[in-house]
Amino acid sequence: MAKKQKETKTNVMRMLDAAKVAYTPYAYDASDGAIDGVAVARKLGQDPASVFKTLVTQGASKNYFVFVIPVEKELDLKKAARAVGEKSVAMLHVADLLKVTGYVRGGCSPLGMKKPFVTVLDESCLAQPLMAVSAGHIGFQVQLAPGDLVKLAKATTADVTQGDLA
Repeated sequence: MAKKQKETKTNVMRMLDAAKVAYTPYAYDASDGAIDGVAVARKLGQDPASVFKTLVTQGASKNYFVFVIPVEKELDLKKAARAVGEKSVAMLHVADLLKVTGYVRGGCSPLGMKKPFVTVLDESCLAQPLMAVSAGHIGFQVQLAPGDLVKLAKATTADVTQGDLA
């Protein structure tokens, strides 16, 4: 008798299920190493404006802050610092990402980090009916309503980007 293939669920998907939040899971092939947000959006056939990346920063206070922005944009560190009431913020070094969040580069989700951090979603997410973010593992994304993500991540929204990546 053939065993039924078990559906892959990440911790983020389990969190969404537990909170009874509607979402659509997506898997993509990451074997080519192209795991940047724009490549992921292309692989999923999604508008890059609706696919968001999760960036982790450290403020002058040494506290960590999470920013969720469209994959084609760059984080404006001055706007980001203002949004969280810090004098300044700097990008967390990729070598420290796993230790601080429990996630690796390319698989960092605003949900399910080791500890809850102050989280800010770029306000452009509110113009999207649905947005996609990492599901916490390279090769997996979840698409959900921005309001649901704001609520579940206990996030705020602000203008924290500086424009398109060139």
